[in-house]
Amino acid sequence: MKDSKKKRLELNSNGKIFIYRIVVAIIFIISILLVYTINDMSNSKESVAMQIDNDNVITTEKIDEKIPSEENLKKLQDWRLMLVNYENEMPRDYKPKLSVVDEDRLFDSRASSSLIRMMEDMRKDGITRIWAQSAYRDPKKQDELIQESIQEYLEQGKTKEEAEILTKRSIGEPYKSEHNLGLAVDFNNIDYAFEKESAFKWLTEHAQDYGFILRYPKDKEDITKIKYEPWHWRYVGPEYAKEIKEKGMCLEEYIDYLKGN
Repeated sequence: MKDSKKKRLELNSNGKIFIYRIVVAIIFIISILLVYTINDMSNSKESVAMQIDNDNVITTEKIDEKIPSEENLKKLQDWRLMLVNYENEMPRDYKPKLSVVDEDRLFDSRASSSLIRMMEDMRKDGITRIWAQSAYRDPKKQDELIQESIQEYLEQGKTKEEAEILTKRSIGEPYKSEHNLGLAVDFNNIDYAFEKESAFKWLTEHAQDYGFILRYPKDKEDITKIKYEPWHWRYVGPEYAKEIKEKGMCLEEYIDYLKGN
């Protein structure tokens, strides 16, 4: 009986030891798994943090690339480079000081002498067929021209929608036309025959020296949204006009260039 009881005690003891060992082994395995899990989570957080930091760096670099230099910021604030077009309306209260340049034509007083001198030099070079057909126009006059143009297209059999679309390709809305700025001039009869005249050739070669650019070039219609107009010239100042011509840009492109875009 004693031997049997002793055996049972030994079995119970061995069983407890076995169970104890299993529990220890399980705890050990769980501990290892927890360590790996914690490490993975830590690495994952570091990876996310690095990605966020990298994203911030990339974003910052992109922003920095689009910030104009101090010099370019000054240029962008220059009145001579004021951009007025289909999506950039001039201030409603903007009223340039005007001077007479050719009979009753008016131009911004700060640039009128450049226009007069350019036309005088053209005549000295034997180009007598040159005059300013249109220069400064107030917004009210601009609207009158738009209505006249729409009416002309309607008389040609165009629908009102077609007439309005065609008109926008040649006449800017009030406050969205350079003529309202007093910095644009249309020469002679305002037709494509001007492209073949000696005056156009002279302007193409020398206008930048007086601060003027061909505002709506033939190859830039998709940017300016205005059809090619060989008669329309815009004053921007000699230094800008020369750079714009050298780079083969229109004014919209030059403004984007200064902005760093």
